[in-house]
Amino acid sequence: MVGTDGALPLPWLAPWLDEALRTQRGHAVLLHGPQGIGQWQLALTLAQAWLCEADASAGQGAARPCGRCAACRMVQARTHPDLLVLIPEALQAPLGWALADGDAEPAEAGSGKKQPSKEIRVDAVRGAVAFAQTTPARQAGKVVVLHPAERMNAISANALLKTLEEPAGNARFILSCAAPQALLPTIRSRCQALALHLPPAEAATAWLAQQGVAQPQTVLAAAGGAPLDALDWLREGLDAKLWQQLPAAMQRGDADALAALAGWPLPRVVDALQKLCHDLACAGLGTAPRFFPAETLPRQTDITKLDTWSRELARAARQAEHPLNAGLAIETLVTQARRALAGSASGAPGGPARRGVSVHSTA
Repeated sequence: MVGTDGALPLPWLAPWLDEALRTQRGHAVLLHGPQGIGQWQLALTLAQAWLCEADASAGQGAARPCGRCAACRMVQARTHPDLLVLIPEALQAPLGWALADGDAEPAEAGSGKKQPSKEIRVDAVRGAVAFAQTTPARQAGKVVVLHPAERMNAISANALLKTLEEPAGNARFILSCAAPQALLPTIRSRCQALALHLPPAEAATAWLAQQGVAQPQTVLAAAGGAPLDALDWLREGLDAKLWQQLPAAMQRGDADALAALAGWPLPRVVDALQKLCHDLACAGLGTAPRFFPAETLPRQTDITKLDTWSRELARAARQAEHPLNAGLAIETLVTQARRALAGSASGAPGGPARRGVSVHSTA
C-alpha cells in the first residue's frame, strides 16, 4: 500500500501499477508472476488506487493512490468498509494481515486446535460474493482482493465464477498469484491478466541493501532474483557466506554444514539443493550458473549422477512439507549430495568428467 508520503512499498511496482490503471477494461484483474516479487503488495496498492478519493481540483494531485485522502487512510488502517481481502489463515501472520473477527474462517466442529488452513475456503468466497452485492459505503465501489488466488480449490473457484461472469454494480476483483495455470480456465478467461516478471537486478539489489542485507547480489541470486524471497531466506538462517560454502560442504558431506541446514525449514533445504543441482548441470553443459557464484562450484561432475540426484530431490520435494523426521531427512539429503558430487574437483580445472561432460566455471 502507498503511505502518506506517496511512496510505493516496493520501487519496481510503479510500472506495473501504472499499466494496471492505464489499461483497465473490466471488473477483474489477474496479477501473476514469479513468487517473491510483490504480487501481494501490488494487489493492495491497486485496490487502494481504485478506492482513492483524491480530487485534482482540490489540490491533492491526480496520482492515485494519493496516500492522503480519507479512503487511502482507511485502507492503510485496514478499516475501509468497501475493501475485502481474502487470504488463507496460514498466510495472515506472514503477510501481516489479520482478518477481522467477522471474516475469520470457522473452526471445524468437534476439532480441537487445528492447523491454519492453507486454502481460501468456499465459505470465505461466498462471503466475498455477498459483500460484492451490497451497496458500497463510499463513492468508489467495492473491491475484493484474493491472494494467492491459486489457493482456491475447485469448489471455491466455482463459487466465485458466477460473480466474475455477472458482477453486481461496480464491484471489482483483484486476483494475484504465482501459478495462474492452477486456476480454472474459466476464472482466467474472465480476468484481465497482467503478467509480472522479476524486477531488474540493480533495483532489487539496491532495495535489499537498503534493508541492511550484506552481499545482496549473492543473496538475490540464491533466491532466483526474487527480492522478497531473499528476505524470507535470511529470516530463516541463510547468509551469503553459508550459501557460497554450500557446494563444497555438500561435496564433503560436512557435519557442520548439516548442522547449519538443520536450522532451515526442510522445503528450503530441498530447494537449495535443487538449485545446486541445476547450476552444476548448467556448468556441465557450458552455460552460466544462475543461483551460485561460478567459482564456488566443483569443476567436474558426472552428469549421470546429477540426473539421479535430481530425481531424488524431486521425490524429497513432494514430501518436504510433511516429513516423518526432518533431521533424518536432511541427513539423507546430504548423503545423496555427497554421492552425486563424489569425484568432482573443487575449484580447480581438471580433465574430462566422467560420461564425457566437463563441468567448468563460467566466471
